[in-house]
Amino acid sequence: MKQVKCKFPVKVMGLFAGLCLSVSAFAQSTTVTGQVKDASGEPVIGASVLINGTSNGTVTDLDGNFSVNVQPGATLTISYIGYQKQQVAASNGMVITLKDDQAQQMNEVVVIGYGAVKKSDLTGSVTALKPDGKNKGLVVNAQDMLSGKVAGVSVTNDGGTPGAGSTIRIRGGSSLNASNNPLIVIDGVAMDQTGVKGVTNPLSLVNPQDIESFNVLKDASATAIYGSRGSNGVIIITTKKGRRGTQISYNGSFTVSTKSKNLDVLSADEYRKLITEKFGTALYTLDANGNQVPTAYARLGKANTNWQDEIFRTAFSHDHNVAVSGQAANWLPYRVSAGYTNQQGIIKTSNFERFTGALTLSPSLLNDHLKLTLNAKGMWTKNRYADGEAIKAARQFDPTQPVRANGFDNFGGYYQWLDDGTALNDPTWPQTFFSLATKNPVSILNLRNERAISRDFLGSADVDYKVHGFEDLRLHVTAGIDIAKGRQTKDIDPASPQAIYYGSHGWESQLKRNMQLSAYAQYYHDFNDKAKNHFDIMAGYEWAHFWHNTHNSYWSFFPKTNNDATLAGKERNRTKYDYATENYLVSFFGRANWSLMDGRYMVTATVRDDGSSRFRDHWAVFPSFAFAWRMNEENMLKQIDWLSDLKLRLSWGMTGQQEGIGDYNYFAVYEMNTGSESYYPVYGDGTLARPKAFDPNLKWETTTSYNIGLDWGILKQRLSGTVDWYYRKTSDLLNSATVSAGSNFRNQVMSNIGSMFNTGVEASIHWLAVNTKLFNWTMDYNFTYNYNKITNLNGGNDANYFVPTGGISAGTGGNIQAQH
Repeated sequence: MKQVKCKFPVKVMGLFAGLCLSVSAFAQSTTVTGQVKDASGEPVIGASVLINGTSNGTVTDLDGNFSVNVQPGATLTISYIGYQKQQVAASNGMVITLKDDQAQQMNEVVVIGYGAVKKSDLTGSVTALKPDGKNKGLVVNAQDMLSGKVAGVSVTNDGGTPGAGSTIRIRGGSSLNASNNPLIVIDGVAMDQTGVKGVTNPLSLVNPQDIESFNVLKDASATAIYGSRGSNGVIIITTKKGRRGTQISYNGSFTVSTKSKNLDVLSADEYRKLITEKFGTALYTLDANGNQVPTAYARLGKANTNWQDEIFRTAFSHDHNVAVSGQAANWLPYRVSAGYTNQQGIIKTSNFERFTGALTLSPSLLNDHLKLTLNAKGMWTKNRYADGEAIKAARQFDPTQPVRANGFDNFGGYYQWLDDGTALNDPTWPQTFFSLATKNPVSILNLRNERAISRDFLGSADVDYKVHGFEDLRLHVTAGIDIAKGRQTKDIDPASPQAIYYGSHGWESQLKRNMQLSAYAQYYHDFNDKAKNHFDIMAGYEWAHFWHNTHNSYWSFFPKTNNDATLAGKERNRTKYDYATENYLVSFFGRANWSLMDGRYMVTATVRDDGSSRFRDHWAVFPSFAFAWRMNEENMLKQIDWLSDLKLRLSWGMTGQQEGIGDYNYFAVYEMNTGSESYYPVYGDGTLARPKAFDPNLKWETTTSYNIGLDWGILKQRLSGTVDWYYRKTSDLLNSATVSAGSNFRNQVMSNIGSMFNTGVEASIHWLAVNTKLFNWTMDYNFTYNYNKITNLNGGNDANYFVPTGGISAGTGGNIQAQH
């Protein structure tokens, strides 16, 4: 699909439309002038000059000069993107030289599980990404901003429908049937991986324009702190907060999308030529009983229809986002945002519409000892789906036939392939309809209406307290809730070729609620010795509850053209289904970091003890260990001026897996079946309770990971990169396994069935080619290689034995997510 995007950003800051901060005059104030330059002596245009302790300030002009009214003894903070922030005493005629951001890059704070560390102190494989507005095409979901940006992370669009989610894989998959999706953490709340109708991916909840940063945790050293939920990697999203100085921003885009090209199929004339050459020009032939049967030539039409043009269109989409941020009453930072997206699909009848809203309050109280963060996000979406079968039909349908034709009333007036023309208006059953033949692609779209509406709310409250009198100790509490409701409705007209005479109406409604409470204490200590050692330790507790409820109803009805007037348009039969389930996860976790010799050597150890209601043996421990060595700080390398970073990372760890397997597969429960067809044991409104298959020995799927990484940088980090090799071995794979008849209530049961490994290499390079005040040019490259292999299956290890994995077969020696 091709996209052409027009983007219209507008930013308004303060009272002067974003060009300057407010400047206030006080009694006895003096005017201070100065200039801001870079290391080469060039003036820095647009640098922020802020008076400490106030919201007053200004920005530098085209010559780097500024003028500001200050009180005696005032201190100024000078900042500009790409340079280190500086605080200097205000004096008239002052000249400030900003240093480049090499040290700033190394000291950037990276968010990890339950905390943050400086980038230079990382021991695990973690990639930090800040959206910069350079994304191409329409950015509808947060996952669009990750695509192609992080080594080892693949983002695959789920079908290309408007508003569709994406399948995200971090370092490939490590499971057969359990989830291979990474854990998503939004503002401290770990999201439930189960979506609802209309919203299948938790990343869809966040408006991309509200995102401050992504942090992707890839190796076990970084993910083990999340225990059984971190096996497939973790994506931590931090959203934007309010800051001093009122800012109003608008971001809008308009996108035109078209299909890349038509598939190369026969035109109407080419098809007629083919049929003539193959079957001749005779109109009839005789069947075995001597009856005349129309030939393929006789079935040819007189139209010239391009079926791909009939179902595809040029799609127009637009996206609008408004945000207001600032600080109320000089103590309450706030940010409020709203967004609207309307995305047309390139297949006719498909469309996606979304409204989003977000509110963030982040006050600091008690002399900055107590920090509160309140987040609330809401989303409403509406999807209209197009049946993908229409694409296949457009490729195969007879181009000599028209879209509509006389005599096809039973099919809504749309032409369909039939055996002969004797029963086009059969009022009881179109027996002459080719049930397996290709259907008219236009009728597939127009006589089927499938849509979904969803609502989602995510709220969190975060409290961080630096203990008075013992400032090395911090106490942290986060409470969060995620509530989502989705309803999908499908109507198939009785005239639709998919209806097979009886039309249908059905809906399914899903409601989920995810609640989380986490609390942890963190102790930091810097040793005042020559070695400049640093030590911090964290320990905490987390409780999570997941609840899901599903209702659906389906009924078919007779067409209005039915001969029996008492049945015409009336309901034929109805089925309904109600289901609710819940599970709990309780955890204790801890982490210790030790930095030696002023950050030259770093050691990290983590452990998490998870207790899940999904297993009979509820508890499992997941540890990890990592070591990092900043080799460029050694004396033999410290003298090399062009070498700015060289760090070796080694890690080992264990993570678990419990997603995607159902809630209570380890003990016998009854499930209810409502009969609706003759092959059910109970017909009509009856209900049958039957035992569900179970494995009393079901346990955690466990992945053991090894990682070797190298971070490097030269020329003051203008050229930098990373290289990682990893190996992951998964044991006790969770999957549906076939069991002997009579040994369980069914012939398939969720069980631990085998093992596999997953290995690969990934690399990334960042090059800051040009960095001036007027022009900035950066280039980023990343490379990923991944290979996986199933090493053992309990049912058999010969090449002919395989197990189903979500519709794809795999056997010993094969690859997951690939056909056996």
